[in-house]
Amino acid sequence: MKKIIYKILASITLVTLSVSCSDDFLDLGPLDQEVTSTFYKTEEQAMQALIAVYDVLGYQDTPGYSWAPFITISDVLSDDSYAGGADANDGQDEDELNNFNIPTTSKIVQAIWIKNYTGIYRANVLLEKIEGVDASDEFKKRLIAESKFLRAYFYFEQVAYFENIPLLTRTLSGPSEYKQPQAAPADVYNQIALDLTEAMNDLPESVPPAEAGRITKWAAQALLARVYLFYNGVYGNDLQAGDQVVNKQVLVGYLDNLIANSGHDLFEDYSQNFKLAGEYGKESVFEISYGDTPPWWDWGYVRGGEGNLSAQMQGPRVTGSQKWNRGWSFGTVSQKLVNDLEDDPRFEFTVLTQEELDGTLDKGYQHTGYFSEKYSSDAEHWGSNGQFELNRTCNHRVIRFSDVLLMAAELGSGNAQQYLDRVRARVGLGSIPATQENIYKERRLELSLEGIRYFDVLRKGLDYANQTFTYSGIRGPNYVGDQQIFDVTFNPATKGFLPIPQSELDMSGGSFTQNAGY
Repeated sequence: MKKIIYKILASITLVTLSVSCSDDFLDLGPLDQEVTSTFYKTEEQAMQALIAVYDVLGYQDTPGYSWAPFITISDVLSDDSYAGGADANDGQDEDELNNFNIPTTSKIVQAIWIKNYTGIYRANVLLEKIEGVDASDEFKKRLIAESKFLRAYFYFEQVAYFENIPLLTRTLSGPSEYKQPQAAPADVYNQIALDLTEAMNDLPESVPPAEAGRITKWAAQALLARVYLFYNGVYGNDLQAGDQVVNKQVLVGYLDNLIANSGHDLFEDYSQNFKLAGEYGKESVFEISYGDTPPWWDWGYVRGGEGNLSAQMQGPRVTGSQKWNRGWSFGTVSQKLVNDLEDDPRFEFTVLTQEELDGTLDKGYQHTGYFSEKYSSDAEHWGSNGQFELNRTCNHRVIRFSDVLLMAAELGSGNAQQYLDRVRARVGLGSIPATQENIYKERRLELSLEGIRYFDVLRKGLDYANQTFTYSGIRGPNYVGDQQIFDVTFNPATKGFLPIPQSELDMSGGSFTQNAGY
C-alpha cells in the first residue's frame, strides 16, 4: 500500500460533470471507458477503488482551503503544542485553534470536514458496488471489511472533532437528498461500533510485507477500544453495535486476545517507533503510509503526493544543517509538556531542543526552543526526489502496541499491572500501582506529540479540560515573545468541539444547527 495508485477513479468526476453538461456532450461516446457503469467489475478495479478509500487516510489538505494534518492540528489544540509558524500571520489559522477562538469560516476546519466525508463517500460507493464485482466471496468479504473499517475511522475523526454531523451509510441518489440532517452523536458512534465489529470478523490477522498498511482484525479491535474510551468518557454510555452491547468487558476480551495472540509487541528501544526501520514493525497496530513515491512537486495539489506534512510543518526552521532541513516550526512544544516529561527517559525521543540543532535557526512565532522529535524534518526522513517539503517519508503510527497495553489496563483488564509495568520497563522505569490516575498519566508520557492528547483530555470531562487547557504564566527559558501569546484560555461552551463550517451551514438550507459556543 506504500505505492498508492494515484490515478483515482474517473467515474467520480464524470458523474459530477453529467449533472450540468449539454445534451450534445452527453450524446458523445465516453472519453474514458472507466465510468460508473463499466467500473467495479473486476478484482483489479475493485482494488483500485479500495486504494482510493485508503488514499484519503493520507489527505492533509484540501485544495483552496488549508493544510490540516491530523497530528499537527490535534496537538495544537492540546496543551502539548502551540501554533508556531514563521510569524503571527503565518500561524494565524493554527493560533485560532490553539486559543479556542475558532471562527466558523476557519479553513482548517473546512479541510477536516471535507477530507472525512470524501473518505466516507468513497467507502460507501465501494460497499454499494462490491456485489457486482466478478470475484470470490473471500475477496469481497475482505474488501467489505476494509471499507467498513475505513468508514468507521473517518466517522470517528469527524464526530470526535464536530460532534453533530450527518450520518450517511449510502451514497445520495440526487439533489432531493442533499439536505441531510445532523444525526444524534450516539447514532454515529453506534454505527462506528457496528462497522468495526462486523469488519473484525472478516479481516486477516496478518498481512504479507507486500501489503503492509492494509488493515488487520487487531487494528479493528484496537480502534474500537479507542472509540469506546472517548465515547464513554464524554457521554457516559456503552456502545451498541447492532444487537451487541460493547462495554468494558467485551473490549478487555478483545484487547487481552490482541496482546496475547497478535504477534504485536513493544520494541526494545522506544525510539525505534519513529525511525524508518520501525515502519510496519511489531509495535505498529495501525499505521498510515507516507513517502516520496511518486516524487512530488506540485504546490497546487499537495494531496497528489505522499509526503507527511506534519513532519514538514513541525520541523525547526533550520538552514545549513546536516541533520534537519527547513521545517516550518509549527506545533512548537510547550514548556508544560517539557515539565511533565522532566526526568522521563522518553523525553529525548519526544522533544527536540534548540541546543541540539546545527546550522542556523530562524526563531518563528511562539518560539519555545522545543520541537517535536517524533514527527520532524530530520535527515532520515528526507525524500530522495521531488520538492523536499512535500516528500517527508515518515509514516503516521496511529495505534501503537503500547497504547493497546494502556487501554487494556485502563478498561480494567485483570492483567492491568503487568501491562503498565511492560510499558514502563521498556524505558527503564520501575513498577507503580496500576491505578486509573497512574495509567492515565502514563499515556501522557508515552504517547505525547502523537495526536492523542487532546481527545484523552476531553474524555475526562469539561471541568478537567478547562483546568488542563487553561494556563498562564508558564514560560520556558528559550521562549521568545510576550507572555500573552503563550497563555491559553479554553472555551468550555464549545465542549471542545470544532464549529460546523459556515459553508456547510449555508448549503444545508437550515438542516444544520451550529455547535454550541460559536
